[in-house]
Parts: sequence; C-alpha cells; structure tokens
Amino acid sequence: MSQNNIIGDAAFRRQSLLGSNIENTYAGALSFMRRNYSRDLNGVDVAVSGVPFDLSTTFRSGSRLGPAAVRAASVQLAELKLFPWGFDPFDDLAVVDYGDCWFDAHRPWTVRESIVQHARDIILNSQAKMLTFGGDHYITYPLLQAHAEKYGKPLSLIHFDAHCDTWPDDEEDSLNHGTMFYKAVKNGLIDPKTSVQIGIRTWNDDFMGINMLFAPWVHENRAETVVQRIYEIVGDRPAYLTFDIDVLDPAFAPGTGTPVPGGLSSHQALSILRQLGDINLVGMDVVEVAPAYDHAETTALAAAHVAADMLCLLRNRKVAGKL
Repeated sequence: MSQNNIIGDAAFRRQSLLGSNIENTYAGALSFMRRNYSRDLNGVDVAVSGVPFDLSTTFRSGSRLGPAAVRAASVQLAELKLFPWGFDPFDDLAVVDYGDCWFDAHRPWTVRESIVQHARDIILNSQAKMLTFGGDHYITYPLLQAHAEKYGKPLSLIHFDAHCDTWPDDEEDSLNHGTMFYKAVKNGLIDPKTSVQIGIRTWNDDFMGINMLFAPWVHENRAETVVQRIYEIVGDRPAYLTFDIDVLDPAFAPGTGTPVPGGLSSHQALSILRQLGDINLVGMDVVEVAPAYDHAETTALAAAHVAADMLCLLRNRKVAGKL
C-alpha cells in the first residue's frame, strides 16, 4: 500500500513507518526492503541494522560486506506481498533500517563493547526488537550480552548452522566465530537445556549440553517433525534466533566463509523457519554472507528471504497481540 504517493527512494522520503511504496527494483536507496533509514525509534517495532565485522573468521574472510549484500538482495521482496504469507508485513509492523554499527576495526579489543553498546542503544532505550545482519557469527555473542541485559538471562538459543560454535575458549576478549556459544553457555547468557542447534554437520567432543538436531536427522525427518522438536525444547521462553547462512548446503549458499557439504536446502530451512511463529522471539540475526564467494547473488538472496520471513513471524505476533 503506497503512502503519501511517493514513488522512488522511499527510504529517505516516506513519512510513515508503515506501508510500502513504488520503487524500481534496479535503482534507489538500498535500505533493507526499502524501509525508512532512521535512528528515531519512537513507535518502531523492529530496527534492522548491520554489523560489518569479519575479523574473527577462521577460514575465508569477507562477511563484512554481508549487510550491504543482503540489503541489495532485498529489493524484489519489497515489491509484492510476501509468499507464502499473502501480506505486506509493513502494513502492520513498523520497521526501520537503523544503518550499521560503527566500530574501529583497527582497535579490535574495542569491537565487542562497541557491538554491545550498539544493541543497548536500540533495545534498552525503546520497545524495538533487533534484526541484525553480519558480519561473521562472532557478532551474536555481544548481541546476546545486550539482549540478556534487557530480557534476563539465561535466554534460549535457536541456532541454524553447519557448526556448533562451542569449541573451548576461555579468553573473554578473544575474537573467534567458532567459540562464542561456548562463552555464552559458560557465562550464563543461554540455557543449553532449552537451546537447540539445527543443521549441524561438524563434530565437537563436547556440545555443551545444547540439544542437537544434526543435518542428517533433519534430512531424514519432515519439517513439521523438526519444528515440533524445537517447540518441545524452547517452549515459551524468551528466545534469540540466529541464522548462519552456512546451514544451507553450498549448492544453495556458496557465498560464505566456511561452507560444509550436506546441508539444508533453502526449502527445508524456510519451511522450518516459517513455522516458528509461536516462539517468543526477542532478537534475531542472519550472519556469514560473504558476497565475494557468491554466484548470481544466490547466498544474499537466501539471506534476504530468511530475514523477510523473520519479520513476517514478528508481524503475526504483533497482530495477535504477542509482540
């Protein structure tokens, strides 16, 4: 639904937080799904932002360019009602693109606190929830710290990934995208008994007590079975949802830093995600898109669709009075 008869560059020109406008998909301001660029959080339900950080990668770097790639890939999603939902989420859900977290990459010891403060500025000072684009997966750790401050700890974690990211690391200030959930469990940010990891296909001698839905098990079961298990584990607890794009098989998401064969298809992942509407989601992120390794924007497109579906989950919760 068009607001104020605006055609083009609505991210700068739209007055209302709600509604969509006519845009050329190949031009214009590349905010996520053409939402208003704003840091005014008054009346905002969801603040989208990027954290273009990839200093903690252990294989291929490049996910610092992920937030820009996901925004660019979202243009078609802003054009029509979303499938299979059949609605424009922005008729009901007030979403802004908050821009990117600023940090000094040349002073890496300051990065964690910069991300924590970025999240605090959004969620502690407003009623907005966060949808964050990485960047590598380390960014979820400082995001969890801020979310635990607001919603209480421990949180439950719903984690889509090829990797468990619970390898041992007792150095609090180390930057490693394979150890942050080890730290999150150790520091009481997440409750392993009510947390779940989906699509995992790398080994760890100690999965820290988190419930594992390994990729082969997901392949052997229907999406509804996977979803039922997630609900059994998480229940109605406050949950943080993190989606590493490498949960998808490299055939569906080649543009990532640590691809692992044997992963989920886009259809599988979206089918599971779209059934999580009764989960009490307090924060979300999509990480590890590295466009330099992508082909035809396949990975960025998948990430943009995942993020759009996350917004649809929140839209339905708002309409139901549960947001």
